[in-house]
Amino acid sequence: MKIVTQADRSFAATLKKVAARGGLQSGAVEKPVRAILQAVERAGDKAVLRYTKQFDRVTLKAEALRVTPEEIKEAYYHIRKDEGDALRLAAQRITAFHERQRTKTWMYQDHDVTLGQLVTPVDAVGVYVPGGKAVYPSTVLMCAIPAKVAGVPRIVMATPPQKGGINPYLLVAADIAGVTEIYRVGGVQAIGALAYGTKTIARVDKIVGPGNIYVATAKRVLYGTVGIDMIAGPSELLVVADDNAKPTHVGADLLCEAEHDEDAQVFLVTTSERLAKDVSVLIDSQLKGLQREKIASKSIARHAVAFVVTTIEEALQVANEIAAEHVTLSVDNPFDYLEQVRHAGALFLGRYTPPSVADYIAGPNHVLPTGGTARFFSPLSVHDYVKASNIVHYTRDELAKVKEPLVRLAHIEGFDAHAKSAQSRFS
Repeated sequence: MKIVTQADRSFAATLKKVAARGGLQSGAVEKPVRAILQAVERAGDKAVLRYTKQFDRVTLKAEALRVTPEEIKEAYYHIRKDEGDALRLAAQRITAFHERQRTKTWMYQDHDVTLGQLVTPVDAVGVYVPGGKAVYPSTVLMCAIPAKVAGVPRIVMATPPQKGGINPYLLVAADIAGVTEIYRVGGVQAIGALAYGTKTIARVDKIVGPGNIYVATAKRVLYGTVGIDMIAGPSELLVVADDNAKPTHVGADLLCEAEHDEDAQVFLVTTSERLAKDVSVLIDSQLKGLQREKIASKSIARHAVAFVVTTIEEALQVANEIAAEHVTLSVDNPFDYLEQVRHAGALFLGRYTPPSVADYIAGPNHVLPTGGTARFFSPLSVHDYVKASNIVHYTRDELAKVKEPLVRLAHIEGFDAHAKSAQSRFS
């Protein structure tokens, strides 16, 4: 694990590079993504099936794309009872948290003028669940449950097909979460099918959920054709640690995020150079025997950095500049520093709040902004599944009171018809 202190000449350059990590976008990825999307828009199911065979090595017919109710029922027989209970507990906690985010239609009176907003759910949401290196039933719960809480009537899940069938944990999680349709299709072709619609897969209004760089690029390209939640990149964790932090805890937390992907990025910002060195040594020993040791090892070797600063306040300034997906405050009295954190996807406070508790069971959403986008994006929430329409109602008397300034402003901008639309009410 690379360690840099404020006295090092490389400190500022290293921090600048880390803070700019989200700006690295491969133009080589966008070209094939656009080609696949155009093919899906033109050829629909045929293109989806062709790319599924090419990329996933699975040959399907259009009628086999949708998962049947019988397959979902069968999935329950392939998981243990305690595993099903764990999924249901997580679902209950996630539901309880997101129910507190509900926004209702509201109005108020200003004299005889009625103003407000009508809040309604989107009609259809597409939930993308990655396959490949791991299985993510927790992502199914995190993406689908807020949609259900928001009142979305049609919740569609797409996940890459597997030769042995879709993982039963995904199917059970989807059933618990209230998913209404499941399709065995992944990658860019899945994003295209959800956005454009095919004969088999009806289009949706918004697509949520993480994916690799190809999926993320497809979402970015299609933004405007369809709504998206955010452009998600590799997982990230930044730990702010004081002198009293336990190296074993810090090392374990960093590996917790590093095992996601070779491109996962983990950072330590600490007031103790001794702690930084201890954590670096411990990570090497804790890596041994991990099921995903090779993946975590590459992540640490490629991206892990420990920044050593003088004060916790300086550590928080570094954390804000990096704006990581997950930020842990492993410090004494963490709530004292809470308002100094401006940019973080999720905050974990204190010595006994491992990131994994929020990944699975705490309740807050684990679909979070990455690559520094925590500066302007928020975690996935119920708000992502609803939209607001402004409400305006004037009486004749109230319109008369504002007619003259309205007309003046319309003339300033050169829009005579705007002025006349108000004046016509008094002709």
